[in-house]
Amino acid sequence: MGDDSAEEIGDERSQFGARVLDRPAPFDRQAPAERERSSGRTRETAAAGARRRYRHAGTRLAFARLRTSIREAAVSEWERGTAFLFVPVCLSVGALVYFYISWEPSFAPLVSGAAALSAAYFLARSKFVLRIMLLAALLVVGGVLAAKFETWRASTKMLGADITTRIVGRVVTIEHQASGRVRLTIDIVSTSRPHLRYAPERIRASARKIPDDMRPGTGVKGVVRMFPPSGPLRPSSYDFSFKSYFDGLGASGFFLTNPENVSLIVPATLYERAAAGVARLREALADHVRAAVPGPNGEIGAALVAGVQSGIPNKINEALRITGVAHVLSISGLHMALVAGIVLVFVRLGFALFPGFSSRHPTKKYAAAVALAAIAFYLLISGAGVATERSFIMLAVMLTAVLFDRAGISMRNFAIAALAVVLIAPHEIVGPSFQMSFAATAALISGYAAWGEWRQRGPRRAPPREGSYLRRGGNAAARHVVGLAATSLIAGTATALFAAWHFQRVSPLGLVANLSTMPIVSVVVMPFMVLGLVLMPFGLDGPAFAIMGKGIGLFTEISVALSKHSPFDAIGILPGSAMIFLTVALVILTMTTTRLRVVALPFLAVGIALIVRRPAPDLFISEDARLVALRLSDGGLAINRKRPNAFTMEDWSRAMMATEIVKPGPTAASAMPTIAPEVPFACTKTLCIAWNAKGVVIAHAATEESAREACAVASLIVIDDATAKDPCAASGPAVITKRDLARYGAAAVTFEETATGFLPIVEYSIEKSYRPWHAERIYSRAARGLPPYQRKHRDEKGSHKKPRHRKTQSHENGQPRAASAQ
Repeated sequence: MGDDSAEEIGDERSQFGARVLDRPAPFDRQAPAERERSSGRTRETAAAGARRRYRHAGTRLAFARLRTSIREAAVSEWERGTAFLFVPVCLSVGALVYFYISWEPSFAPLVSGAAALSAAYFLARSKFVLRIMLLAALLVVGGVLAAKFETWRASTKMLGADITTRIVGRVVTIEHQASGRVRLTIDIVSTSRPHLRYAPERIRASARKIPDDMRPGTGVKGVVRMFPPSGPLRPSSYDFSFKSYFDGLGASGFFLTNPENVSLIVPATLYERAAAGVARLREALADHVRAAVPGPNGEIGAALVAGVQSGIPNKINEALRITGVAHVLSISGLHMALVAGIVLVFVRLGFALFPGFSSRHPTKKYAAAVALAAIAFYLLISGAGVATERSFIMLAVMLTAVLFDRAGISMRNFAIAALAVVLIAPHEIVGPSFQMSFAATAALISGYAAWGEWRQRGPRRAPPREGSYLRRGGNAAARHVVGLAATSLIAGTATALFAAWHFQRVSPLGLVANLSTMPIVSVVVMPFMVLGLVLMPFGLDGPAFAIMGKGIGLFTEISVALSKHSPFDAIGILPGSAMIFLTVALVILTMTTTRLRVVALPFLAVGIALIVRRPAPDLFISEDARLVALRLSDGGLAINRKRPNAFTMEDWSRAMMATEIVKPGPTAASAMPTIAPEVPFACTKTLCIAWNAKGVVIAHAATEESAREACAVASLIVIDDATAKDPCAASGPAVITKRDLARYGAAAVTFEETATGFLPIVEYSIEKSYRPWHAERIYSRAARGLPPYQRKHRDEKGSHKKPRHRKTQSHENGQPRAASAQ
């Protein structure tokens, strides 16, 4: 409804009010006073009716203007091509639906649904809105199909239980870690003693030392202790088995003996030879950079050149994460853009030295072709991560547009890159790399586009007056600082949501750290890295890499110094519902270009409200049933082991926003706590008991027999024994055994107070209907209710002796040797 409709409504309101107010009162035979009172009531009634009519007409007018505004904005978005940007969004929604549902769909209903939606789309030719809705639904189903197809294509063989065996395989990659150990990725050729009938095709195992001449592509043999991929550390956290499944890794472990070289009978395929050649090239580049730049700076240089991050010390890694500059280590848009820009500029400068040739040939296209080849080579040697692939696709589209005299549209390039990643590797959508990389890129493109439009709509500014070189240099530096600050603020805000979801942390000093370090990376580190790579074939790369190392040293010094002054960065668990609402708000804000952006505000408000009112679990239980953590009233975490797994405790501490880890005291004769408002774990050799201020009592027992002692007092009992049954009566406390955790993964428990006590609400990290990346769990001995495997021993006469059962491990001891090595 347009302006003509509004005028008609206004005329109608005026005419109606005039008719009502000017209508004469009817003649009757009442007294003058009575007639005057009656006339007053009639006029009041008429005026009230007129006011209601005014309000209704005003409401209709407001809705008419709103519909007109929405229609105009939608038409403008359609004309600008915004609809194409939502194609990868709909495909991503479909992939997310597939990966997060609790059951495995089959191909038949998905294909049938896609066919039905396609038919409905072509039949609804005259209904534009319906066609758009059907197309969106079809794209969602297409995303589900793409994810399903990738899962079927992977079909990774996953190890079901811990095993020690002799392997013969082919080395895929070699990674030298900061701890001094070497991690090998190996394609299994054969296993023996025992022979595995369902052996994984690829494993990752660490060793203390490897032969000096071992390289990717060579044969390797040795005795390996292998473990199945572990599940999430808690519900809704990072799933290591999911990552392993799509990486093709069926097991992880360590060599019990140093690996040895071996000649393989089975020849390598063409793809394996090519992959080994690329891996050897990356290893050679990393070793060359380490030789030129010794120490931790060389390890960071190897990460920037070849994407090898395993040798960076944990202290530096943690400092970079705290300050929010760890993205420098991940080869992404910054690195790709700098490489392309540096190559493009220097190639064009080289052509400028030959003006006759430059005047006759399209040197800009030649420079774009060289830059395209440079970033393709950089993609090859960097390991081709998700962020690297996204950046390469976007820059490749832009440089290809230059070759064909076309304009590269940034947001469309972004959508093409997202579309390629979603179709090729849909599983990357659930990972932090995809989400943070694409969120930052979308926010930056949208933010700078909005700023550009605002400048165009604003008043014309007078051109800057000519000034001294110092003044112009100062203005340029100020613009650079402001631009860098805006970039850090926009990208940091967009990625903070996903960093909080995946890592339960944010970077309070991220803006300061980026402003302090990014000029060093952009002006010193990356240009001299590119120069070193160009000069490497001539043996002249030493000075360039040395300057690069100095820049990296300054970068790390600033980051470490700032990390020491950074406040506590843990923010706790974010609800999944809040993530959905905030992600929808981010998509609307970055994809739309008109006033339709205000549609994001309700989603933003609901997401923030859900975060403010989020509940926190009272208890975490590890999937191996060895470790439990109870939340205390002062913000601390009471745990049942003196030497817990450090990685698990770091994750749980951030999720609970724990201010302190309270370990159990010396082993006591009785685990029964004394009368106190809140008691951390008190342990005997087989039983630990603790309670919090709410009155929740948690018991952790090594055996079913020891758990029976806590039946009278505990609200929940965790038994580290897969063969144990419920030792308490039907009306006793809830019991979680090692078998339950082996089948369904780590658990988070929330207690609700009832009239009879506390009711535990247990949430496991793995659904009971196993997905393909969790199907191996049912084959473990613990999941089948069996005790740990004990190898039979023979005496001198060859007869079998009884197996030597492992002693029950006391709670004050650390993790078993095998678990610690894992």
